[in-house]
Amino acid sequence: MGEFSSTVIHLFNTKREAAEQGGLLSGKDPTDIDPADPIRLWIIQLGIIIATASLLSILLRKLRQPKVIAEVLGGILLGRIPGFTEHIFPTDSRPFLSLTANIGLCLFLFLVGLEIDSTVIRKNARLSATVALAGMILPFGIGVGLSVPLYKQFISESIKFTHFMLFAGVAFSITAFPVLCRILTELKLLDTTVGIVVLSAGVGNDIIGWVLLALSVALVNAGSGVTAVYILLACVGWTLFLLFVVKYALLWLARKSGSGAFVTGIIVPREGNLAIALTEKLEDMVAIIFLPLYFTLSGLSTNLGLLNDGITWAYTIAIIFTAFVGKFGGCSLAAKYVAGFNWRESGAIGSLMSCKGLVELIVLNVGLSAGILTQRVFSMFVLEALILTFMTTPLVVRFYPPHVRRRVSAVGATFGSVADDESRKVDRKSQAINANLKRRFTVVLDKLEHLPGAMAISQLFKPSFPATRLNRKSFETQGLSRPPQSPSALSIEALRLIELSDRTSAVMKSSVADSLLRTDPFLAVFKMFGQLNALPITPAIAIVPYDDLSYTVAEHAGNHDADMIMLPWLPPSVTPPTGNTAAAPSAGIQEGQASSSQPVTPKATTMTNPFDLLFKTSTNSAVAEKPSSSIHSQFVRGVFAQARTDVALFVDQSTDVGVGLGPDLDGSGGETQHLFLPFFGGPDDRLALDFVVQVCENEEVQATVVRIVKREVEVPVPLSAHLNPEPKGLEETTVLTVASGFPDTVYGQFSTATRMQSETADNITWARYASPAAENRPPALSRIEFKELATPVPLHAGIREAEGCRRPGVRLVVVAGRGRRMAVENHAKELKDVMAEYGSVRSEVKKTIGDVATAFVVAGCAEGVVVLQEANFGKE
Repeated sequence: MGEFSSTVIHLFNTKREAAEQGGLLSGKDPTDIDPADPIRLWIIQLGIIIATASLLSILLRKLRQPKVIAEVLGGILLGRIPGFTEHIFPTDSRPFLSLTANIGLCLFLFLVGLEIDSTVIRKNARLSATVALAGMILPFGIGVGLSVPLYKQFISESIKFTHFMLFAGVAFSITAFPVLCRILTELKLLDTTVGIVVLSAGVGNDIIGWVLLALSVALVNAGSGVTAVYILLACVGWTLFLLFVVKYALLWLARKSGSGAFVTGIIVPREGNLAIALTEKLEDMVAIIFLPLYFTLSGLSTNLGLLNDGITWAYTIAIIFTAFVGKFGGCSLAAKYVAGFNWRESGAIGSLMSCKGLVELIVLNVGLSAGILTQRVFSMFVLEALILTFMTTPLVVRFYPPHVRRRVSAVGATFGSVADDESRKVDRKSQAINANLKRRFTVVLDKLEHLPGAMAISQLFKPSFPATRLNRKSFETQGLSRPPQSPSALSIEALRLIELSDRTSAVMKSSVADSLLRTDPFLAVFKMFGQLNALPITPAIAIVPYDDLSYTVAEHAGNHDADMIMLPWLPPSVTPPTGNTAAAPSAGIQEGQASSSQPVTPKATTMTNPFDLLFKTSTNSAVAEKPSSSIHSQFVRGVFAQARTDVALFVDQSTDVGVGLGPDLDGSGGETQHLFLPFFGGPDDRLALDFVVQVCENEEVQATVVRIVKREVEVPVPLSAHLNPEPKGLEETTVLTVASGFPDTVYGQFSTATRMQSETADNITWARYASPAAENRPPALSRIEFKELATPVPLHAGIREAEGCRRPGVRLVVVAGRGRRMAVENHAKELKDVMAEYGSVRSEVKKTIGDVATAFVVAGCAEGVVVLQEANFGKE
């Protein structure tokens, strides 16, 4: 019994301690190297490497330089800090970094293989083959020639000259295909003749370069010539096995399920976008973690301090000069005298093909690890790769500025092209003939949440009856001057916008844009919507950087002679008002006028968790939509600012309308649409009036148009009050000041005569539609009710009139002019009152759609709001 008690007491007295993890809290240095536990120091090294590379890439991005330069420069800087380098990157820790970097290198080579599409070579083999061969043979020969003095001066005799000669030739002749793709993307050259030739030649150059590198490694590792032959035969056999056995197995897998690193990447089938799907899964991990590790290690191995004498610098300059001359000269001369390009295009091709970047650094690291290159020669070649890569973008911009670029035409031979300035010519004469008639539309499809809005605004132009019933005799007997809209007369181009980032998968998508036209789900859904509604849909796709999205939309619409750009938008949710939310929304309106208004149900307030903004876990749409909607509003304002054609923005509020005001679902009748237009005057409101009249050509659409004038009256003015046709003086006109912000529409100052002309145009347009001659009255006007109203609170009056148009089974859409140019009234003060009663929105909403449309958005009295801006062409 005593022995048992002693054992129990011993167990309680024994201290159980976990193994010491090291760190600041335990009083130990977390950066100490421990071969048994290297992960702690590895994490610290990784964080420092990624932070340094990211910071440098932000700075170099302003110079339009690729990220690889930042990664190598980061390694050079981290390797030259006294005390810091030895402590954070000790020699004993580098094998662990090297192991991780080599894993990343294998994954990167797999991604390079995925990025290479053999169909690009086959399509453009005739022109690109000569450029690729000239870009390999001449630089390889120059590299072999320069390797003789380099070997005698810097390389030990224990290294065979043939091995060093091969590595020098490969380093001179290689082209960095991944970096080349990103430079072409950044400079928007992928759809130019130069870009296509360079892309195709770069693919061939890359494949030959990797084969030569494999040959060099085989010769270095082989103990004899027989062993080298055996290694090469084994590589050939493995390649054939991948190309003919594994490739078809993967092809079968891709068709059934939809789902050697470099060669393995090449043989992955392109059917079903399998290569793009694999790239999207891997590229972030490789680009963010593994590649910075690999190239920072290259920088750590680069010791520019070894370039410490004149002879070394002389050879370094010779390497840089000869490498550039060989690559630039060979490719430029082949492009000029064989492919038939002009000197500017040939110079751009030579500059692009001289890009070194990632691939040469990989070749140099292989040579350094094999002992063929000394650290001094390695540093000389790294400096050459950085300088040539840095020179690429400035040289291309110099040789091939935007105004001389030639883009591939949509028809004709592969390299039939049209100059940029020629593609922008628009037939303004044909537009002037039917200035009020819109038949060619460009609908922008960018995000899934905007797809319903794109359908809603397109459906406004849905034909009221099939085209087979149209004939000139029938519509002439009805008093129409032209046929109602039909699928043959209407043209809707669905422009699919995809943001082009620096991700490899985005670049791959841009190279297969033609196949995306057939497989993109957005376009497929929208085309089916068009078929079901008898709307002719023509798909188009544009893959461009975010900063160029709005410019691309404006340019595309101009190039394709569109009459109107149609944009969908889902704005941020309205923030409920504070205080007495049950106050009458028509406060300030005369009692007699307010008697016909409908009661407004106050909107419920919602509580938000402040941590939702930090962790982005909220399901509250008001919280989740703010960042994306704010960013998208800048895109919309950019289109408004840059477009030289009419623009219509559909603000989708279909989820905010009250219960019972939607479509009639009891089967008693089909859904009809009712448009409401508050007409204040100005070019945008005149366009809105033309828009309403055209949409009402459809027999299922009716409209109410109210011309509202702000007038300080003591007695309520009846709805049938007649407006004074006399144009107002300048002193009664308030110019709406454009709020600051970027991007936005900026207009010049207008003279008194210009304003008088605009007000006269308002009166003429109103009279043409509201009081037409009986013999010239088209049927569309019979479905429109015109009213005139004078009130001291025009926004409240307009909201009250719109609410009076709401009926069960009728879809109400408010149409308003943007009113940010030559606006008749300044509604800023009254808008504050409206938002105090109904709720407020962020400032970018007012900047984007104007005060009038904002008032209707916050009131939530319709399923949608269409905001129109007249073309800026010739107006500024």
